[in-house]
Amino acid sequence: MPWRLLPLILLAGCGLTPEAWVTLAGGVGIGSVAIIGRTPLDAVYSTLSGKDCSVVRMEKGQSYCRPQEPPPAPPPYCTRSLGVVDCWQDPAALPGQPPQVAAGPTALTPEQEAHRTRQWPFY
Repeated sequence: MPWRLLPLILLAGCGLTPEAWVTLAGGVGIGSVAIIGRTPLDAVYSTLSGKDCSVVRMEKGQSYCRPQEPPPAPPPYCTRSLGVVDCWQDPAALPGQPPQVAAGPTALTPEQEAHRTRQWPFY
């Protein structure tokens, strides 16, 4: 027997019955929810829309698609006072611009902003 006919002989008995199709579809659905947290239809919709959408979120009482996160608020401007630290929301209103207690970053880096606004499936 020629070796080229071997795959045809092996695949000859692989026709699926309706029960086998239902079992296969259920297994794929359960497996995808367990692995990627969404059904195959959710994965297709999320890929096409670029949003993180899942029926698992709805089951938790949340919206179907994850809302876009707003950028973080700027940190307060904190200065030293007599024995305490005072924090200000609007440092432009301070006379003389006293130095801050902690001189950390006041905004996200471009890499952090790209990570914050990434789209599915790159979570």
